[in-house]
Amino acid sequence: MPGKVTIGSDIGQAHAVEQLQMEVGIDRVKVSKAATDLLQFMEQAKSDPFLVGIPAATNPFKEKKPCTIL
Repeated sequence: MPGKVTIGSDIGQAHAVEQLQMEVGIDRVKVSKAATDLLQFMEQAKSDPFLVGIPAATNPFKEKKPCTIL
């Protein structure tokens, strides 16, 4: 039984090493830079209809009359 535990932990360690090797190549951004970029994005996003939504009065896809089923 101890052999199975070491095989499992070896596989787990190999997976951890593989994951860490993948993460080494990721470009990092400082939090201060990311926060500044996020604030600028949110200022520009105030007029984005995908994020804010379309007002019901100007929505061309809104149903004019509700559907009633008899």
